[in-house]
Amino acid sequence: MYDAVSVLGGARFDLVFTGIGALCWLPSVDRWAQTVAGLLRPGGRLFLREGHPMLWATDENHTDRLVIGYPYFETPEPMVFSDGGTYVATDGVLTQTTTHEWNHGFGQIITALLDAGMTITGLVEHDTVPWEALPGLMTCEPNGEWRLTEHRERLPLSYTLQARKTSGTETVLGATHER
Repeated sequence: MYDAVSVLGGARFDLVFTGIGALCWLPSVDRWAQTVAGLLRPGGRLFLREGHPMLWATDENHTDRLVIGYPYFETPEPMVFSDGGTYVATDGVLTQTTTHEWNHGFGQIITALLDAGMTITGLVEHDTVPWEALPGLMTCEPNGEWRLTEHRERLPLSYTLQARKTSGTETVLGATHER
């Protein structure tokens, strides 16, 4: 992913979409943000829908209460998991089941985008997610989204973030600044 600009060419795209569960595979949210900005033309947009960092920090093995069991902030070393299953429906048998994952705090994600020359144009936290992220604690809504069965106000589950690549010159409080 970090090589996308050299492979696809820089400043070529009007839109970059990053979907739920993509950022956890990346050790550096700063490098991701630089890649996004490098792919976008000036004025190009990012649309990100992602699991909330608080959800990723929650230990899904506790089915009777919410427990913070994993790092909220990006760490140099990954969290390492070995699970025989997958979130993709398959009849195949997995032989390589170890994953390396990183969480990235909300502030880290936003700061990385700002540092990469992006302007945040929208940010919404949601109390739903499109899978049963916390088994035993969630209810599936008619639209296919899952939310906490009780006290849904206690935990954000996902968010959408929109950003625009600045043109290189921007006006802040009436003054023009070069980036």
